[in-house]
Amino acid sequence: YVCGPRPFMDMVGELAAASGPALPVHREDFAALPAQAHAGDGTIEVELARSGSTVLVPPDRTIADVLIERGVALETSCEQGICGTCLTRVLAGVPDHRDEFLLEDEQNAGELILPCVSRAKTARLVLDL
Repeated sequence: YVCGPRPFMDMVGELAAASGPALPVHREDFAALPAQAHAGDGTIEVELARSGSTVLVPPDRTIADVLIERGVALETSCEQGICGTCLTRVLAGVPDHRDEFLLEDEQNAGELILPCVSRAKTARLVLDL
């Protein structure tokens, strides 16, 4: 676990990566990374497995915003991808992780998403909601 200025945390991550077998590093950021424009973001279809409903999320909106607007019970807190409050299980589709919460191996597994900031690499996601 590491907390502190971003350059310090980056250095710890680099040292851990260079130490041979991957050492898990959990960062505690108190501010999100600056938002980056993602050319190619398109509208994604998000299916809610429990209700069977589907919503379309335009490129300029977050999954969380659209779901909450439609009355879906989704807790959020920081809405910056650093706290993990909105962590949601992915049942189908490939998340495009834009958070600072999940470890790299958790992101690679593709089983969880933080819908407050992340999107999809596929045209459709099915969430356990």
